[in-house]
Amino acid sequence: MRQPQPAPRRRSPRLLAAPLLAITAVSPLAEAETLFSIKSENDAYVGAGDGHYTNGLEIAWAVETPADHWSHGIAGLVPGWEPEDVAGMSFRLGHRIYTPERIEVAAPQPDDRPYAGVLYAGASIHGLAEHDGWHETRSLHLDTGIVGPSAGGEWVQETFHEYIAGQKPRGWDYQLSDEAFLDLGYEHAWVDEFAIGPLDFEYGPTAGFMLGNRYTYASAGLNFRFGSHLDRSYGVPTIAPAQGQRAFFRRGDGLGWYVFASAEGRYMARNMLLDGNTHKDSPSVDREPWVGDAQIGFAVNWDRWQLAYTVALRTKEFDTQERRDNFGSLTLSMWL
Repeated sequence: MRQPQPAPRRRSPRLLAAPLLAITAVSPLAEAETLFSIKSENDAYVGAGDGHYTNGLEIAWAVETPADHWSHGIAGLVPGWEPEDVAGMSFRLGHRIYTPERIEVAAPQPDDRPYAGVLYAGASIHGLAEHDGWHETRSLHLDTGIVGPSAGGEWVQETFHEYIAGQKPRGWDYQLSDEAFLDLGYEHAWVDEFAIGPLDFEYGPTAGFMLGNRYTYASAGLNFRFGSHLDRSYGVPTIAPAQGQRAFFRRGDGLGWYVFASAEGRYMARNMLLDGNTHKDSPSVDREPWVGDAQIGFAVNWDRWQLAYTVALRTKEFDTQERRDNFGSLTLSMWL
């Protein structure tokens, strides 16, 4: 285990411009109707205190793409993905904060998760293929950003805790150093569908992977949904590091809703937020290679609005972790 060294103190996220410019460059769909979402992830949503994955905030926008859009050509390079099955694209900007359990300790804590701030931008291509009685969804993801002081995790947490008169975090001197990252991911779901009376049901397996210097993993899971007007929406909300499927809904008159449950297992070959910086000495812990998530939640949509709530239970991610982690997520989406 590498000995933690104090990270340079920088309160300004100076590298924000790079991911912002990257997203602007790949989003030439300004005239298309946009589905805008705000997602907040926090352990406080399930009654847990600060520690480990402490907070995440993401804004995202999704559009349906025309048949001649360049994203259809990229999808055609993926084996088995027909260009005409591309349903749209989504873009995102986000920020996440990770800390050890005891944020009041100013000294290094070599047996607990390192402090880390993450600032990122990403783009995804989503596909939908309808079959007789079932459908499949595909998503191709690209994320880039910065881990370290320039991500502004220290400033965000200290400012928020000062505002709520909360416990002052004192260990940010020992956060991970600045390191840019680039992750490429893919998610595929096979969904069987049937109806019982007025209720629609969907279930099926998922498989995916992520390759990058922040995360490298392979995943497999199972999703289940039931509710009303499921044909308006696709996919279920997910919590990092899992990449979401097409968390998308179509506008419609009347109330649409669904309840969902999912389970996913991941083999983690690389997690910078636990393994530490790639080419620098930094805090680190001994990572558990196998990690599992269980999620339950619901979503309600009406006209151009949708609200989703998710609770996630995660198995231990490193050897010296004392308990599993619980998170909550709220996502508000609206058509603009």
